[in-house]
Amino acid sequence: MQFSVEDTILIVSILLIVGVLTAKFSSQIGMPSLVFFIAVGMGIGHFIYFDNAKVAQLIGIAALIVILFEGGLQTKRQHIRSVLRPALLLSTVGVLVTTVLVGVAAKYILGLGWLEGMLVGAIVGSTDAAAVFAALGSQNIKTPLRSTLEAESGTNDPMAVFLTVSLLEIIKEQSADILQLVLTFCWEMGVGAIMGILIGRLGSWTINKINLDSSGLYPVLSLGVAFLTYGAASLAHASGLLAVYLMAVTVGNTDLTYKHTIIRFNEGFAWMMQIVMFILLGLLVFSSQLLGIIWQALGLSLILMIIARPIGVYASLLFSKFGFKEQTFIAWAGLKGAVPIVLATYPLMEKVPHNQLIFNVVFFVVLTSALIQGVTISPLARRLGFSMGPKIEEPNGLELLSLGKTPNEIMQFSLDEDSAIIGKKIRELELPEDVLVLAVIRDENLITPEETTAFQINDILYVMSPKRDREKFKKLLLRKLEEHGASEERKKIMKKI
Repeated sequence: MQFSVEDTILIVSILLIVGVLTAKFSSQIGMPSLVFFIAVGMGIGHFIYFDNAKVAQLIGIAALIVILFEGGLQTKRQHIRSVLRPALLLSTVGVLVTTVLVGVAAKYILGLGWLEGMLVGAIVGSTDAAAVFAALGSQNIKTPLRSTLEAESGTNDPMAVFLTVSLLEIIKEQSADILQLVLTFCWEMGVGAIMGILIGRLGSWTINKINLDSSGLYPVLSLGVAFLTYGAASLAHASGLLAVYLMAVTVGNTDLTYKHTIIRFNEGFAWMMQIVMFILLGLLVFSSQLLGIIWQALGLSLILMIIARPIGVYASLLFSKFGFKEQTFIAWAGLKGAVPIVLATYPLMEKVPHNQLIFNVVFFVVLTSALIQGVTISPLARRLGFSMGPKIEEPNGLELLSLGKTPNEIMQFSLDEDSAIIGKKIRELELPEDVLVLAVIRDENLITPEETTAFQINDILYVMSPKRDREKFKKLLLRKLEEHGASEERKKIMKKI
């Protein structure tokens, strides 16, 4: 079926709108949005024929760069440091164990050779942070667990890519040099990490020093740095995905000009890329082909979720600080997402034996993982006591054009019932002269603050302060009653305000 330019634009616009609406629906029922995006792609596949794996791979890799960049920008370095060892073990040992166990199962269930079976295991070995946190919705999961899952998903994709590419090379050459593979792995991970950190520092310096005419150019510049990082690392035969993630973490933990604008832009762009990527990948699958392998693929998916992934997690975290309950939750939270489906296009490109079967099986595994684990992960977090109630939003910086080049910024704070300043008047805070409370939002009403204005529960404050005092001021406004030894009686009084 041929489409004109106008028809194509109309179809793309409809798909984007449908993607946004399905994302809203998925968050309400606690299911990863990728399920709906893929379903949309499979649905329109009945009307549009698409089988260009090369285009799908190109768009998929570009989407992964944007998604990893957006995730890294919002990752707190101090949280990652505290869980770095278990996260690295999960992203290496855990992925390797999962690959081997799934590979053995794939050989016997699908009737593949040993190498093709291991290839299936390598492709589905990594987890997806976007899928995990979309499934968790608005729940506030304990920081160590959340940070571990975040760090694992950001660093295990390179391991899955390395194993997939290495197995493809072995299948084509019918030989393997183990020492060469080990040296290649060390080079890819080591050089990728170094390049990511160095480019991140250079990118941060450039963003802060360059004087662009429009604030809208800063997010574009940051995105350009992300793609530059991947391209430069790939040219050096290093891990581009690891480099992008570490670059984003470095940039995200730097005091940036227009940081809030950069984060919001990339958040929206990452959503758009997810929608486009999963719809496009859904087009590559034909439902008639899935029906022929449904039982084998379902069996392999259950082995991955119930046996391979848990064993990989338990083996990786054997001597960690996490107990059995925490390890079980981490194992069940290993949702599959974008990376496995993108990696499944590699066998299609290389024309390896059973390539279409491998793609269809991986596609089905990702879909069942999102459906089964995605729906149950949130109730499991509550059942195990890892959910700490509604998610606490971080203070937001509001950037105005007139403030972009000055040392000041406007921040937004939400006060909960345990905030230490509840009941206090502005003058009692003894704020520095260069700190100004600009506005208070209370019950959807805008209040012009005065010295006698007292803070109440659920107030939203807009405060202008020097950027250099950002962290100190956050601690002042967001500290909790418990940190100051407040009595239960005082808490009751505050709740009545």
